[in-house]
Amino acid sequence: MLNRAWQPVNIVGVRRAITLLFQDHARVIFTDPEEGHKLMDAGEWIEYSQEHPAPERSIRTVRLALRVPSVLLLSVYDRIPRREVRFCRRNVYLRDGCCCQYCGRPFDEGELTLDHVVPRERGGKTNWENIVTACARCNAHKANRLPHQAGMVLRKVPARPKWRNFMSVMAEMEDASPWRPFLGMEAE
Repeated sequence: MLNRAWQPVNIVGVRRAITLLFQDHARVIFTDPEEGHKLMDAGEWIEYSQEHPAPERSIRTVRLALRVPSVLLLSVYDRIPRREVRFCRRNVYLRDGCCCQYCGRPFDEGELTLDHVVPRERGGKTNWENIVTACARCNAHKANRLPHQAGMVLRKVPARPKWRNFMSVMAEMEDASPWRPFLGMEAE
């Protein structure tokens, strides 16, 4: 989602995006290679979806297949975006590149866990500086110990990600091309 100044402010799920669109709180920004950016309200987006179906990225209803919008422009939100990355499981996985921070192997998100470097029982907090991505095997091996007590070494020290670095990681995702220009990065 972009604010009224066309600055990225948030990433939302499909349900929230559709809700904002149909409540007239946002408009879809569609990038046409020939005409540039087009703003579409819900009615225009429905028409466009009917004329240009996208079966792999659509929501089906009884009467139509509605394309999933990639970029939304908020109608009234004009605040400057927060410059900190929200702490949540998915963002920790993104920060750590979906790799176990102990064995270094990549995993699917469903195969990963979060590990407290300093266990909670020893006063460890649940924050960016104490949580790392770990595979179930390494997490079980480390258990309630510090990494050095378990004979393990962290690949990198956990830290709060910077907004700009985090957004550049997001831009490298496969389906990021529609919103790369709004992150200040050119589509490849």
